[in-house]
Amino acid sequence: MSFASRVPRRHWLAAIGGAVTLAALAFCSGYARFASDVQNATQRVAHGSRIAATQCGPIEYAEMGEGPALLVVHGAGGGFDQGIEFAAELARRGYRVVAVSRFGYLRTPLPHDATPPAQADAHACLLDALGIERAAIAGLSAGAPSSLQFAIRHPQRTSALFLLVPLAYRPDARPTDAAAAESRTSGLLGRFMLKHAVNSDFLYWLALRLAPGVVARTVLGTPSEALAGANPEEQERAARMMEHIMPLALRHAGLLNDARVAQTLAPYPLEEISARTLIISVADDLYGTFESAGYTASRIRGARFIGYQRGGHVALGHQDAILEDLLSFLSGAASFPMAAR
Repeated sequence: MSFASRVPRRHWLAAIGGAVTLAALAFCSGYARFASDVQNATQRVAHGSRIAATQCGPIEYAEMGEGPALLVVHGAGGGFDQGIEFAAELARRGYRVVAVSRFGYLRTPLPHDATPPAQADAHACLLDALGIERAAIAGLSAGAPSSLQFAIRHPQRTSALFLLVPLAYRPDARPTDAAAAESRTSGLLGRFMLKHAVNSDFLYWLALRLAPGVVARTVLGTPSEALAGANPEEQERAARMMEHIMPLALRHAGLLNDARVAQTLAPYPLEEISARTLIISVADDLYGTFESAGYTASRIRGARFIGYQRGGHVALGHQDAILEDLLSFLSGAASFPMAAR
């Protein structure tokens, strides 16, 4: 006679019922924390920005500081909040930072034409609405295509161009490059993150709690060893960037549009750019921006390129140096060699 047959049926039912109850309580508790975190994230981006009624439609933006204008164009998963967080020190050091939410992000709607040229014209429309005739423009990651287009289409309004880990065209890119990059992000869980979790606040929140290293690789494009080797302050910056992608529901349209832009990158007439240009990237960026950054710099007359060997897509360990280089560049005092660091 088996052990199970000796135990009264009512005891088994009670045990199963208890396990189900505990599982339900754990799920409810976890979901309550998730709901609270998403509510806090939604409240965080509900303040600190304005809507400009422009000739290109409504555009969300935030401003900080006084001085020469710097338009900050955020990367994938961002919004005005990402731009302000990146450039807050620049605002404190004498620049009027204008951080935009690109098409489909937060409170900027996604228009029918959401291509980089249209987005570049929307940047100009925002400057018009703010009474800014001329500005430097900083394109972060997926903010690079429209920043490049702004410098091409509105040269008289571009005082300087800065690109950080830029999404940009390069002629030797192959269709297999994206698959190779994806394979570096760690198997099934990494592919799940790229294909599913970034479409759901709950799945993303759950992955961030259970496997932050996978989120760092798949979403931040940063190797685990770079994150593990970073100092506590930089680890905190990376964790904050991952948290601040929420709420995904308010960024989903923009993320999908960025994916379309990335899949249809074409060569731009970079030789037409006359603005002073600084481009920075990192060799172990899992999004592969190092080669495209170098190519872009080589095609823009007089452009300066700074390359770091380690730090991933978020340039861990180099944030302070990048800001100092950018400040020197914007002031016109910079003279950087085309070399890796």
